[in-house]
Amino acid sequence: MSKVMPLTEAVRNNLNDGDTVAFEGFTHLIPHAAAHEAIRQGKKDLTLIRMTPDIVYDQMIGMGMAKKVIFSYAGNPGVGLLRRMRDAIENGYPRAIETVEHSHAAMANAYEAGAAGMPSAFFRGYKGADLPKVNPEIKFVTCPFSGEELAVVPAHRPDITFIHAQKANKKGDVLIEGIVGVQKEAALAAKRVVVTVEEIVEDFEGLHPNLTVLPHWTITAISVVKGGAHPSYTHGYYDRDNAAYLEWDKVSADRALFTEWMQDNVLNATPDVFAERIKGL
Repeated sequence: MSKVMPLTEAVRNNLNDGDTVAFEGFTHLIPHAAAHEAIRQGKKDLTLIRMTPDIVYDQMIGMGMAKKVIFSYAGNPGVGLLRRMRDAIENGYPRAIETVEHSHAAMANAYEAGAAGMPSAFFRGYKGADLPKVNPEIKFVTCPFSGEELAVVPAHRPDITFIHAQKANKKGDVLIEGIVGVQKEAALAAKRVVVTVEEIVEDFEGLHPNLTVLPHWTITAISVVKGGAHPSYTHGYYDRDNAAYLEWDKVSADRALFTEWMQDNVLNATPDVFAERIKGL
């Protein structure tokens, strides 16, 4: 049974130093508020899993929270590089990180396998690709029935997954509308699940039942954080803040400017600030 609690408490009670954690969202519904709370609490030595690391992982890496990143495609979407991640990889600043790179297909299948309780994921992929040369976790096996060669990768089984969604009801079910990446699979694969939502409603009466993506028994904690996905967007509530992504490219390019920005906008802020940031979007 999921429990409604402040985000500060949800992060403190469920995210531990050294955890393997996924903050998932595919352009849409990226859980920025949850990640910022983890930064404020000084969580460390994390293994970060993310299908498409963007600026929220750039911020966490730049703050020295990550020891390892398992990912597919890392970039500031529509803008360019993740400069803090690159600095960590190339220069070990503020600490060196281990990277495990996969394709989108491998990441999605690894989450699916984790959600199904499987130890690994089998799929068609990586034939003729170079990633197997640099990622020893990519293996190939022969199907005992067809004789076809298939790729196999370890399942993703996070200690905890954070996602953002539009609504939860009083029972604790979570409703997601619009683009859904691997949020459902990432949640079902995890030992603990924390969801930030725009609002809690009495029930989902009158809505299509297929919109209830996660039932209450799959969720550990729910926190109401209006604007909690900003600067990504939440379908039906606010648009993507493209200016913020452009600004991040400049902020992240300079270590001192990055430190100042994080102090002003994350360390000295609270989850309530997200509601102000979405005004006018």
